[in-house]
Amino acid sequence: MGTLGAILRHPEDIYPLMKLKVAARYAEKQIPSQPHWAFCYIMIHKVSRSFSLVIQQLPVELRDAVCIFYLVLRALDTVEDDTSVATEVKVPILMSFHRHVYDREWHFSCGTKDYKVLMDQFHHVSTAFLELGKHYKEAIEDITMRMGAGMAKFIYKEVETIDDYDEYCHYVAGLVGLGLSKLFFISGREDSVSDSLCNSMGLFLQKTNIIRDYLEDINEVPKCRMFWPRQIWNKYVNKLEDLKYEENSVKAVQCLNEMVTNALAHVEDCLTYMSTLRDPAIFRFCAIPQVMAIGTLAKCYNNIEVFKGVVKMRRGLTAKVIDHTRAMADVYGCCPCCHGGYPSRIPIWKPALDHVTDVRKKDGTSSWPSM
Repeated sequence: MGTLGAILRHPEDIYPLMKLKVAARYAEKQIPSQPHWAFCYIMIHKVSRSFSLVIQQLPVELRDAVCIFYLVLRALDTVEDDTSVATEVKVPILMSFHRHVYDREWHFSCGTKDYKVLMDQFHHVSTAFLELGKHYKEAIEDITMRMGAGMAKFIYKEVETIDDYDEYCHYVAGLVGLGLSKLFFISGREDSVSDSLCNSMGLFLQKTNIIRDYLEDINEVPKCRMFWPRQIWNKYVNKLEDLKYEENSVKAVQCLNEMVTNALAHVEDCLTYMSTLRDPAIFRFCAIPQVMAIGTLAKCYNNIEVFKGVVKMRRGLTAKVIDHTRAMADVYGCCPCCHGGYPSRIPIWKPALDHVTDVRKKDGTSSWPSM
């Protein structure tokens, strides 16, 4: 009923939703026949449907490398996320995960639902990984090693300061940006890009997810997961979980808005990175998640519902983003910081962006980029 209601309120979503459904069916027909590759492409559709649609348009060699890169890191993340796995078991696996990808027999049972299937049958991913070109394998191994070590570090370390927050996000997402850029370069379709820009692409997405997933993480059993930095939330409450209680609603929204403002600091780097991309398929692959993150933050800003349930873009709007994001002009069209004014469809961005602009002026840094 919720989906039907959204369509009735937004009939303009019908056409892009239909196109998205057709694209999903086409993607299913493109699944390779080899069992290990079939598993990988079916699994990527299950653990990230929107990502699986975008990846299909990449050239075959690069598409395979990106698919395996994503699944390897998703498996690594599943180990980190499973709070039921004892620390003395988890840390060695995180530290050695980059070697397990070379072992066709290795698997480790953890996670739930589709993630558990991925872990139980990880040998399919390893088999596909071993068929990639040498340079692709080396790049994936390097990022997996660095990410595993970083995740292991934060098993023991709390996210206390904003610097800790940036460091954690670098390990779990910034390195993804670096790895993808390396894969693009290896394919010969893109030039090398500075690490700082690649890192910002990952940090912006990760911080958006951390903000959106507050309630899910804080309610995690048997142990909650806490990624919001104490340096921010301690200004408003004594314990991070206090933000979800009704009596702290005003302070919770203030804290939320500061978290969103922190994430927005990466927008300029993201725009700069995307403007360097030459290949249309790679551009869409990178830009669509960024635009969706912009929309998600817009939904979260000043919204107490973040502390009550899941806040996300409606499916029809997601379909529009996937359908319409084809060039930088499309990114600028949905991003109010790139305009002289602020589009009425996302008015809630203005207070946060005004604050970031004020901070940047005080720091002596440049103002927001313009077209």
